[in-house]
Amino acid sequence: MPSRSTITIHLDPQTARAYNAARAEEKRKMQALLSLWLQELTSGEIPSLQQVLDETGRKAQERGLTPEILEALLKGA
Repeated sequence: MPSRSTITIHLDPQTARAYNAARAEEKRKMQALLSLWLQELTSGEIPSLQQVLDETGRKAQERGLTPEILEALLKGA
């Protein structure tokens, strides 16, 4: 079995209550999911914010969003 380390993560009160109220098996599942998610985040597999914005912009243009339409949407917001 791999070694384990303990960390402290600040959560909102509702999430903390849900975790603390969970059964031991549910807690182990949550810990495993969080561990996998953190591994993905730190491995560089998650795209950067700039990559996400670039991709979103490309898709918007493909769907017909023009700078003029975007400006009108932003002014109406």
